[in-house]
Amino acid sequence: MLTLRQLFLNNNAQTTDFPLLLEFERAEGVYMYNNEGKAYIDLISGIGVSNLGHSHPKVIEAIKNQVDKYMHLMVYGEYIQAPQVRFAEKLVSILPASLNSVYFTNSGSEAVEGALKLAKRFTGRAEVVAFNHSYHGSTHGALSVMGNEYFKQPYRPLLPGITFFDFNKIGQLSAITKNTACVIVETIQGEAGIWVPDVPYMQALRQRCTETGTLLILDEIQAAFGRTGKLFAFEHFGIVPDILLLAKALGGGMPIGAFISSVQIMSALKENPILGHITTFGGHPVCSAAGLAALEVLLSENLIDQVSQQEALIRKNLVHPAIRQIRGKGLMLAVEFESFDLNKKIIDRCIENGVITDWFLHCSNAMRIAPPLIITHHEIDKACEVILNAIDYVVKG
Repeated sequence: MLTLRQLFLNNNAQTTDFPLLLEFERAEGVYMYNNEGKAYIDLISGIGVSNLGHSHPKVIEAIKNQVDKYMHLMVYGEYIQAPQVRFAEKLVSILPASLNSVYFTNSGSEAVEGALKLAKRFTGRAEVVAFNHSYHGSTHGALSVMGNEYFKQPYRPLLPGITFFDFNKIGQLSAITKNTACVIVETIQGEAGIWVPDVPYMQALRQRCTETGTLLILDEIQAAFGRTGKLFAFEHFGIVPDILLLAKALGGGMPIGAFISSVQIMSALKENPILGHITTFGGHPVCSAAGLAALEVLLSENLIDQVSQQEALIRKNLVHPAIRQIRGKGLMLAVEFESFDLNKKIIDRCIENGVITDWFLHCSNAMRIAPPLIITHHEIDKACEVILNAIDYVVKG
């Protein structure tokens, strides 16, 4: 009989020739357990998804309760479904007043696609500004605004009319004109290796968009829900987007995304044509119930208040001559090494010794540190010790 590993390699589509091939049976809190019972600290939260860790009991309870009532009923936006309504109500209550209309999707990529369409439809313009080294997903429109040519070239032609800026280059902002439909930017760049823009730059970007009637789309698919030490990363910069993109931690471990704007802007999708954006499973009631439960836990347990202390402890622990710098904010950090080869060997050694981390899509010489917000100081100390031992092991050969 074939093993699960053999069946996986035979029947599941592969995205590389070297998958990790780790096999897990269960996960709880910050730990994942393989089929032999070995525990691994999840230091990347499933790439920003598991802010509450794995299998939070209140999220599991919400999922079970909703499954007993109903699952899929109709394409999004037609029926009044309590999980969607309550989740949207909660999101709107914690956002600035202008972000009061939620469109639920299946994923972050779909949220990007919907937001780009909405910006073009509302403004009647076609030009888009994006950023070098950005990552917004792998679908066609999202790929078009990705700032890495290596991943884009094989799929051209892509969407036309896109200009790319660099973080903190205020002089480039004059290229935003009354022909620009939107600027799409990660509030903090993720796959670039965690780059945080300057506050004056982000404020100048917001001002220029306002002056030209250009919609500012902030992608917080990785950065939202406390990961940076604020509920939303744009709070660090004193600005508010016209459209906000959410996913990953939004669902508490279940697949869901959203683009959020004002009622006025979002109304553009209702006519010329009607049904301007359609999704069958977006805002799935089980996912919405899970997301609402996760958000309520995040807020009621004050998990965000401890993120700055957790960041400080990681920075204090991870001191080594081989570490060139640690970038980021909160529990969204990048540990940079000299090369991808060195980084990959350290990551592999960490995994061997029970700590899951990885590298960034556009910054392969940096290690991702983005644990669940529930991680304790003891678990941080333990994970950092494994990382330092791995560095020593690799550097000393």
